[in-house]
Amino acid sequence: MTGSVVDEQPQRAQVRRWRRYLAEERAEAAVYTQLAARREGEEREILLALASAEGRHAAHWEQLLGDQVGRQRPPSLRSRLLISLARRFGSVFVLALAQRAEGRSEYAGDDHATPAMAADERIHEEVVRSLAMRGRARMSGTFRAAVFGMNDGLVSNLALVLGIGASGVGTTAVLVAGVAGLLAGALSMGAGEYVSVRSQRELLEASTPSPQAHAAVGDLDVNANELALVYRARGMSAEDAQARAEERLATYNPTVPPRRVAPHSLEEIGSAWHAALSSFAFFASGAIIPVLPYLFGLTGLTAVALASGMVGLALVVTGAAVGVLSGASPTRRALRQLAIGWGAAGVTYLLGLAFGTTVA
Repeated sequence: MTGSVVDEQPQRAQVRRWRRYLAEERAEAAVYTQLAARREGEEREILLALASAEGRHAAHWEQLLGDQVGRQRPPSLRSRLLISLARRFGSVFVLALAQRAEGRSEYAGDDHATPAMAADERIHEEVVRSLAMRGRARMSGTFRAAVFGMNDGLVSNLALVLGIGASGVGTTAVLVAGVAGLLAGALSMGAGEYVSVRSQRELLEASTPSPQAHAAVGDLDVNANELALVYRARGMSAEDAQARAEERLATYNPTVPPRRVAPHSLEEIGSAWHAALSSFAFFASGAIIPVLPYLFGLTGLTAVALASGMVGLALVVTGAAVGVLSGASPTRRALRQLAIGWGAAGVTYLLGLAFGTTVA
């Protein structure tokens, strides 16, 4: 802080702005403290360091305000929501929201914030982005399956129900088609995910050294050193392969089994059955929504409007969730998801109308 930018008698607008900054800095410190309470090790230390930095920023505004600090002002609704979410969940979604909050800092354009404070906020955004990236990596497979499965169920079954309904068939036929689409799609998704994950695991296991090769190392001719060919086949240069092979022969211990596969790699891929059941459930949970109006006996445009509205709401929620997790605008992602889903269903509905007119 430099004294040249501090007004002896700050104007009311400045006081209000400084109080707002103070409230937000205190709120951000609380968010990071709450997140740290739900973590251990390095992540906890990083979050506590961020909380400490926000505390330094708060002290800056307290010093500027002096005896005009006044009563503690509540932070913005967004910040209060973040604190509540951090206290209860501490998930990657909270980190993604905190990342966006750091990116909205006004300090770069405010002469009363020091250059160091403005730089801190930019760096904090990158720190939080990196922490969120760890969480995104841990949940990327499950989240991808959830979003892809549910959206596929929502869009495909809404399109099926509207297309069949627009052709002029009875409500029973629409309901049967919707349930059949739900089951067929969910089973297809589950089977496809099982095959995909199982194949990944088999490919990974097939790419790891075999126990037989490990057992043969002790009998190799040291002068010929065939082991160097293994390392050259794996991409090493001839010199590096020779050095690695000599080191391996010198330290070879037949009682120590080879590492078959990196444990974390298989953990990241996950269980084929778990992936299949998850995909089945996610698809079915989306596909059931457009069928619900028909299950409750609604018909005609009423059923179409209600099914479209319910699916639209679900698309908005899933799109916003993707936006939050990716650190992008949730509104833009939600509207994109809605446009794609309703667009596909609308085309099918028009085709159903045309088909029904042709048949009639």
